[in-house]
Amino acid sequence: MRDLIEPVVLRHAVDTTMQRYPYFCVELQKKDGQYVFVDNNRPVVISNSFHGVELNAEASNYHMVAFAYQDNWIIFDVFHGLTDGTGAYEVIRTLLYYYCSERYGVKLKEEGIRLAGDEISDEEWTDPVETATDLPTPVRSEIPKALSIIENAQLQDDTVKTVYSVAIDESEFMNFSMDNDGSPGTITALFLSRAVAKLFPNADDPIRVTLCVNQRKALHKPKAHHSLVGGAMLEYKEKMRKWPLDRQATAYRGMVFAQTMDETVLAGVNSLKGLTQMLLSKETDQERLGISAFIAKTTDEILTATVSYVGKANYKEAEKYIRDFRTWTGATGHYPCIEIAAVNGRFTLDFIQPFSSPLIVNAFLKELDDSGITYDLQDVAVLDVPNIRLPWSV
Repeated sequence: MRDLIEPVVLRHAVDTTMQRYPYFCVELQKKDGQYVFVDNNRPVVISNSFHGVELNAEASNYHMVAFAYQDNWIIFDVFHGLTDGTGAYEVIRTLLYYYCSERYGVKLKEEGIRLAGDEISDEEWTDPVETATDLPTPVRSEIPKALSIIENAQLQDDTVKTVYSVAIDESEFMNFSMDNDGSPGTITALFLSRAVAKLFPNADDPIRVTLCVNQRKALHKPKAHHSLVGGAMLEYKEKMRKWPLDRQATAYRGMVFAQTMDETVLAGVNSLKGLTQMLLSKETDQERLGISAFIAKTTDEILTATVSYVGKANYKEAEKYIRDFRTWTGATGHYPCIEIAAVNGRFTLDFIQPFSSPLIVNAFLKELDDSGITYDLQDVAVLDVPNIRLPWSV
């Protein structure tokens, strides 16, 4: 924020905000061999620290969400299995409305903001994946191994998870994207692909970047609060590498268009639903963890990197009180993830890496330089996100 945080005001804002989101006031428990979210009426914790507190543990009152503050930062920590960026943005939008209204003694407009006292619709509350029927059958196909940055750069011994934060003027990046027939997400994925290709020109494995996809549109449930994220795989084919940037961007945009058709997205939903049902059908945690480990290993093998862009944050009138905005996720894979946020006139690209080397970031920044895009490398930090106490790992 632009000013130091007032903890009493933040407490008021958090308490009022969480009244609007009862489905996030839950604890993850094991009952009769299954894992379920149960109502949690304890206060949501606010800590005075950058690190926050362990989720689903005593320190967080066994909540799957928590808040923290330090100096002029407000931090919102949430379990990704509870919601995704779209759902988290709704909570932040509500929190900023209440916090800024009291902190600055102003009456902000309520339009487009979920507020305490609202009637929560079935669409917002009910998991659309659980209730979905007649989903398309997913196409089964072998996906070849992708280029691994860790292997090709020989970074196996560099295990310090690190975040590089890069800021770009919003209008400049939007105009550049549109001029080249792209969007912020596809252009970011393309710049990353080009950077990796130039670093490892003799690599045999394909460069494959996944661009995260919001599944709500295909499910016709735009208000759903759940974690509803799929992905479009963008492969930087050999024949594309000599094309001009705008033609490459058009190709990536075409790949995204084809993979975000409702039929394709719903087939992906069906695949994930089947996987979830298979996990739930297992009788022991050991079996479930074994399957999960296999899936994680397979994902590591078929992806070079991931890019996630929720879309313009649109925090309404509260945006003028925001100085900076970051999006950090746990680096669970063996590949980098770029989280893109668009807040108060600028994009922030957080490069979340399972290693500390600046190799990829520097190559990406050279792509920006070569394209005449002005940027600010704001800072570099060791990734520090709270642990989540999961019942099956206790």
